[in-house]
Amino acid sequence: MFLDVFLKGFIVTISLIVAIGAQNAYILKLGLLKQHVGKAVLFCILSDILLISSGVLGLGFFIKDNQILINSIAIFGIIFLCYYSFLSFKSALKNESLKIDDEVKTNPLKQVLTLLFIFTYLNPHTYLDTILLIGGIGANIEDNLKLYFLLGSLLASSFWFSTLGFGARFLIPLFKKPITWKILDISIGLFMLFIAYSLIDIIK
Repeated sequence: MFLDVFLKGFIVTISLIVAIGAQNAYILKLGLLKQHVGKAVLFCILSDILLISSGVLGLGFFIKDNQILINSIAIFGIIFLCYYSFLSFKSALKNESLKIDDEVKTNPLKQVLTLLFIFTYLNPHTYLDTILLIGGIGANIEDNLKLYFLLGSLLASSFWFSTLGFGARFLIPLFKKPITWKILDISIGLFMLFIAYSLIDIIK
């Protein structure tokens, strides 16, 4: 029984967070550029610990009923995602992300964490996935088994972000080619626009 609940938490969480989104795309890019990867991965894991735990403990019900809060986050998210999409397309056109070596200018840690904060906490999909969906499922599990569901979920999050951030370096030979960076930047831009468009349905 304990193992079943643990695996349920792992499978539910991994199936939701592997989808390409703003946060995952940015972690991948940091991994490729080898910039603040450990700190970025830790930020995402700690954020999931906070959000998923809050959902399992019942916070999802509050956010679900607060449409004004959801609308505010969605509107800000749409504006920011469209802006970041523009920057990605601009980067693809100007070849701003073509080098992966020790001479690449490293972005300040403050800038990296600020972007991660926006991608994480100002993205309504984050709350839908972690608090409402994962947390909602966990909240309906018997109290004496919730901890095992939570542990499975948090293990899935830790595994995914660590693999994405530190595993990206194995793709570096592929990204030595300028065309690959162009494809990544354009893909990220398109994903950002798609996510921004999907947020329109949340606004009521």
